[in-house]
Amino acid sequence: MIKQISLRARALWISIPSFLVLLCLVMMFFLNHEPPAFNPMAAATLHAQEHHHEVVTGYATTATMIETVNVLLNKRGGYMSNDIMPPWVFLDNIPNWEFGVLTQVRDLARAMRNDFSRSQTQSTEDPDLSEADPMFHYDNERWIPPDTEGRYRKANEALERYLTRLSSPNERDAQFYARADNLVDWLAIVEKRLGSLSQRLSASVGQVRLNTDLSGDSDARQSTDAPDVVLVKTPWTQIDDIFYESRGSAWALVHFLHAMSVDFEDVLRKKNATVSFRQIIRELESTQKPLHSPMVLNGSQFGVFANHSLIMANYISRANAAIIDLRQLLQEG
Repeated sequence: MIKQISLRARALWISIPSFLVLLCLVMMFFLNHEPPAFNPMAAATLHAQEHHHEVVTGYATTATMIETVNVLLNKRGGYMSNDIMPPWVFLDNIPNWEFGVLTQVRDLARAMRNDFSRSQTQSTEDPDLSEADPMFHYDNERWIPPDTEGRYRKANEALERYLTRLSSPNERDAQFYARADNLVDWLAIVEKRLGSLSQRLSASVGQVRLNTDLSGDSDARQSTDAPDVVLVKTPWTQIDDIFYESRGSAWALVHFLHAMSVDFEDVLRKKNATVSFRQIIRELESTQKPLHSPMVLNGSQFGVFANHSLIMANYISRANAAIIDLRQLLQEG
C-alpha cells in the first residue's frame, strides 16, 4: 500500500512539471502574436466622436499616434519587453516588434515637439509635447518602478491633452503646421531608420562591403581609421530579432503615413506627390504579409530555402528609395 502511494506520488511529481512546461509552451504560442493593423481614419473619427473633438489639421496624425501606443500597451499579452516571468521572458519576437514600433513613436514624438507644433525655430515648444517626448524615451526594458508602461501611458495622456487643445477653437497656442518643410524633416529621420534596417537585414547572409564613409568629401576625416573592405554578417541569434524589429517599425510607419496623407493632403497635391506618397505606403504594407513559416528562414541568396530577411530588406529598400525621391520632390517640386 505504501509502495503504491509512493509510486503515485512520484508520478504526480513528474506530471506536474510536464504539465507546467506544456502550459508554458501553449501560452508562448498564444502570446507570440502580432496585432493586426487598424484604420487610422476610422480610429481618428471614433476618437473625435468619443471626446467631442473637432477634427482639425494634425488631428489624424496625433490620434493615430495615441492609438498606436494603446495597441503597443494593450495588445494580446500586454507590453512584453520588460517582463521577467515565464512565459513572457522566453519570448523575443514580439518584444523586438515592440521596439520597432517604439522607435517610430519616439521619432514622431520628437518631430512633433520640434517641428510640427512650431511655426519657426524661435517659437516656444508645446508644453504637452515637451512632456511626452522624453517619456517615450524611457528605458523600454525597465520593470522596477517607475515601470515602463506607466511612463508610456503618461506620455499618451500628454498627447491626449495636446490633442484636446489642438481641436479646441479657444486654444490658439496648440498648433500643428502641415508644411512641406516639416514633412521633409520627419521623412529624413524615417529615411535613416529604414536605411539602417535594410543594411542590417541584408547582412543576414554576410556581405563584403567597401568602406564609403568618407566618400564625396576629400577633406573629410573620421575619429579612428577603418579598413577599406569590411565583412558584415548578422549573428544567427539576431536574425529573427532584426526581422521582427523591422516588421514593427514598418507597421507603425504604415499607420503614420496613412494619417499624414490626410493632414498633408493639400501639400502633397500641390507638389504633385500624392501618388509617390501612396507608393511608399504600399511598399511598407508588403512587409506585413503573414509569415507562413514556423521560424525566420535564413537561406542563401539563390539557395533552395527562402531568406525572409532579404525579402524584408527588398521592400524596405524600395520604400526608402521612394522616400528619398519624395523628399527631393517636396523640396524642389
